[in-house]
Amino acid sequence: MAALSPEDPCSYSRPDECKVNSLDLNLEVDFDSKKLCGYVDLTVERMKDGVQNLILDTRDIDIQKITDADNCQELKFSLGEKNTNFGSKLEVQLPLSSTKSKVRVHYETSPQSTALQWLRPEQTAGKRHPYLFSQCQAIHARSMVPCQDTPGIKVPYTAKVTAPRDITVLMSAVRSEPEAHPTDSSKLVHQFNQKVPIPTYLIAIVGGDIESRKIGPRSNVWTEKEMVEAAAFEFSETEKMLQTAEALMGPYIWGQYDLLVLPPSFPYGGMENPCLTFVTPTLLAGDKSLADVVAHEISHSWTGNLVTNRNWEHFWLNEGHTMFVERKITKTLHNSEALRQFQAIRGLNELKEEIEVVLKNGPYTRLIPDLKGVDPDDAFSIVPYEKGFTLLFYLETLLGGPEVFEKFLRAYIEKFKQQSIDSDQWKDFLYSYFPDKKDVLDAVEWDKWFFAQGMPPIIPKYDDSLAVPCKQLCQRWSSAGDNELEQFDPSDLTSLTSVQVVEFLALLLEEPQLPVTKVQKMNELYKLNAVKNSEVRLRWLRLCIKAQWKDAIPHVLDFVNEQGRMKFVRPLYRDLYGWEEARPTAIQNFQTHRGEMHNTTATMVAKDLKLT
Repeated sequence: MAALSPEDPCSYSRPDECKVNSLDLNLEVDFDSKKLCGYVDLTVERMKDGVQNLILDTRDIDIQKITDADNCQELKFSLGEKNTNFGSKLEVQLPLSSTKSKVRVHYETSPQSTALQWLRPEQTAGKRHPYLFSQCQAIHARSMVPCQDTPGIKVPYTAKVTAPRDITVLMSAVRSEPEAHPTDSSKLVHQFNQKVPIPTYLIAIVGGDIESRKIGPRSNVWTEKEMVEAAAFEFSETEKMLQTAEALMGPYIWGQYDLLVLPPSFPYGGMENPCLTFVTPTLLAGDKSLADVVAHEISHSWTGNLVTNRNWEHFWLNEGHTMFVERKITKTLHNSEALRQFQAIRGLNELKEEIEVVLKNGPYTRLIPDLKGVDPDDAFSIVPYEKGFTLLFYLETLLGGPEVFEKFLRAYIEKFKQQSIDSDQWKDFLYSYFPDKKDVLDAVEWDKWFFAQGMPPIIPKYDDSLAVPCKQLCQRWSSAGDNELEQFDPSDLTSLTSVQVVEFLALLLEEPQLPVTKVQKMNELYKLNAVKNSEVRLRWLRLCIKAQWKDAIPHVLDFVNEQGRMKFVRPLYRDLYGWEEARPTAIQNFQTHRGEMHNTTATMVAKDLKLT
């Protein structure tokens, strides 16, 4: 295998030797062949004397030719052997003349590009036109554009994208009005400019039959017209969230903050693409109860997009800080510190299941894992999110409380904005910001926090006042005999918030298996099979599987087939696999629907079902 970068174990590129400074795309969207076709101009700079080659990451990209963009002279290049995890190393022989040059790579993506999902019209809500969307995090940008696909460097980018007239194209950049194609009246040319340098995993594109509604002074929501009114209602508090985040971390520098609600196969809750956050339609609960995901993605505008992990081993710098800021925003919007700490308790419970049951206290439970030879998707879990949050909350309690630590947070953003950093740089800055707290910081078991497997070395004491009613109802159900079920009433749940209902069901999941009679009674009283909130549905269906209630299997299959969010699909498939009687049904259902799933989701579920 070709050598990977010493700075990033998931990239071939060597920006320390020759660095890409900007990226200009000129592409056409071809729905018939499921390809992006065109070229990219890369402005490159030699960082060391004697460097003759530019090294780029690619995966399944057809390189047609490479030229000096200034004089059209062809440049020699070689494409290395394909590695399953990291793609192929592309080496380009640079013009000898100057330190800086512009390289034009003419290429086509593959229909199997891992960054792109192409949907047939019947896979969309409107069923009128095809749809394209990208998901480049962690290392899929290389299958959409030849690039230095590492979060260790950041580049501004522009794009000109040609597409059929009926298709609206958006990108993670500021959009200009589309222009008529010079020779083909059936097409439009869409133009974009992202002036703020970003890592390549934040390059994003979508093309589909979509429209927008204004939801704030700097925000629109985009989606298919069948969902646009529901989405505008669900995310109407976006501007409040933005202002709350700005009060915490400083000005929002990206200009526009739009939301795009994707088709159901999108594998994540959200993706923080600059100027255009992608979100799953599973957030459309009808009561704004799941809009916290938007607070998370807004927080990324500072923690992740502005200050970025240098490589994927330090992913907690992105996600731990973002969870921390998200919960600060939630606390402010609801004027409830108890709610912030309740969310921390819920996160800790989810972390415990992930670490002990799913990851079995293995190497990916480290806050800073070793990813040499590892596809970051294989290591993806909630560990960097919740273990990272726990560390930051613990430090906040040690260093003087929220007011003191929020000032540190803002100083951290100011210090490292538009940079990519690692955990040592973060820790060094923490020490320099709190010079009078050196003894306190020295007492923190840093090696255990960063490198020990399993749960965090210290669990903070959280305010559990909002968790108490959830625990009490859980204990009542768990301890009630079959002849004592008349004590329960529909008002048990109506007195709880939707977040508390999720926690109640999650706590029941930790208890011994319930008899089928109890889950049947629960459904009869609480009408849980009819609930729209996807977080409630997940826990309820998992509880039904654990009780081995056969009547629930069709409801489980409906849920995994109607959306592709990995947070929901993977645990349900794993649970069905663990129930021997349901295992063949789960495998057959997956094989039937695999073609409709996003590549990342399908790959991970196949591993969960032991099919690879």
